[in-house]
Amino acid sequence: MNRIPGAAAALLLAVGAALAAACAGPGSPAPPASTARPSPAVPLPYAGAPKVDRPLPPSVLSGDPCREALTAAQLKDILGATDPPRSEDVPATGPACRWDHPDSGAGLNVFYDIRTHQGLSAVYRNSKPLMTTWRPIPSVHGFPAVAFAAYTGIGADDSCDVSMGIADDYTVDAALNLGASKAGKADACELTVKVADMVIANLSRKAGR
Repeated sequence: MNRIPGAAAALLLAVGAALAAACAGPGSPAPPASTARPSPAVPLPYAGAPKVDRPLPPSVLSGDPCREALTAAQLKDILGATDPPRSEDVPATGPACRWDHPDSGAGLNVFYDIRTHQGLSAVYRNSKPLMTTWRPIPSVHGFPAVAFAAYTGIGADDSCDVSMGIADDYTVDAALNLGASKAGKADACELTVKVADMVIANLSRKAGR
């Protein structure tokens, strides 16, 4: 894997630093972000972020994303073969998981942000000004989301992050970088939205929906 894909750029600088430290290595996410953080008195949502009308309970993020975010069949559909998943607990955000294809360079991260308590509002306030790609998505399996990336040049279109608001104060991110067979041939954000839909569907089932 010869470049670093976009990942949880939605988060604050401290969050980004934590993710970079936790997931360092070839093909790992390196999230750019801002240090700006609103007063706790600022109601959610803010900064133009959409409201989550039917939130999921925070308990759906209580598990290990390596076990609960995606099924084995879904991972095979997304990446084909994978190395064993790498589970992390990122102090500033929460549980995270990384899957890599052993040969193609494709990789996938899922992050549960359970600790910043800013939801998509932090994405809109802190990350939107930094992104080269910014695509608001009205619904990913019924929840508002945004697809984004911050890279330019050769290979810039081969990675994307989708941040999903499962509640006004909680988000889940899926970050995908394409492998050799799809690089330059597929829209990374479109594929990441499909991954995000799978993740949210699985979390919704956990909530009994």
